[in-house]
Amino acid sequence: MSQDKIISFENIRVACRNCSLNALCLPMGLSGEDVEKLESVIKRSRPLHRGEHLFYGGERFQSLFVVKTGSVKTYTPSSEGGEQVLGFHLPGELIGLDAIDQDFHACSARVLETSAICEVPFRRLEELAATLPSLQHQLYRLLSKEIVEESELLMLLGKRNAEERLAAFLVSLSQRLGKRGLSTTDFHLSMSRHEIGNYLGLAVETVSRLFTRFQDERMLDVDRKHVQVLNMPRIEALAGIAQNRTGKRETS
Repeated sequence: MSQDKIISFENIRVACRNCSLNALCLPMGLSGEDVEKLESVIKRSRPLHRGEHLFYGGERFQSLFVVKTGSVKTYTPSSEGGEQVLGFHLPGELIGLDAIDQDFHACSARVLETSAICEVPFRRLEELAATLPSLQHQLYRLLSKEIVEESELLMLLGKRNAEERLAAFLVSLSQRLGKRGLSTTDFHLSMSRHEIGNYLGLAVETVSRLFTRFQDERMLDVDRKHVQVLNMPRIEALAGIAQNRTGKRETS
C-alpha cells in the first residue's frame, strides 16, 4: 500500500482502554495491565479513503486489521472476471483471520468509506497471546465466530429466496450496529446495491426492486443509501427470525 495515500489524523490514536469498541474487539476480557501490553503491539490507526486497500489477495500475511471507524469489504475475483463479495466489516470486527493457515491472503480488503484502521502485526500478537491466556481465548473466540458466520452465509444463500436474503442482511446489519451502540433502525449503507446483490447472490435489479417493494409496504423508508426501518418485526419474520417465550430471537 502506498504510504502517501494514507491520511494522517493526529487526533485518531490507538487507545484500547478508552475505545468504545473494546467490548467487541481483542481487548475484551483483558485486565488493564494486559490491555496496555496489547496497545504496545497495535499500530496507529490509519484513516483511509474509499477504494483503498488494506491488502490484496496473494499478498503475504503479516497483520490482522480491526475496523475502528467506517467499513471494509472483502472480496475475491469471480470466474466471470468481476468480483465476488465475501463480507462487509464494521467497527470492532477483525479482518484477515482466514490468512493464518496458509500465511497469505486469499482475498482482498477494500475500504468502503473513509475509515480508521488498527493494524495488529500477527507474529507479535502470537508472542503476546502465548503469555496472556485471556488474549489467547479471545483469539479462539473470534476464529470460532468467523466459522459460524461463514456457515450462516452458506445457509442464507442456499435455502432462502430473494426477499428472505435481503431481509436477513438488513437484520444482521441492524444487530451488528446495535452491538456498537448505534441505531438499529436508522443507518447508512456504505455498500452499493450492486455490492449487496453480489454478496447475497442476487441481481442488482432484484435488490433495487426489493428495496422499493419494502418501502411501498412500509417496512422501510429508503433515501438512496439512507435506510430507516419502520417495521422491524415484519423484516425479522421475513428473515426467519421469531421471538421465543423468553423474548430472545430465534432463527428458523
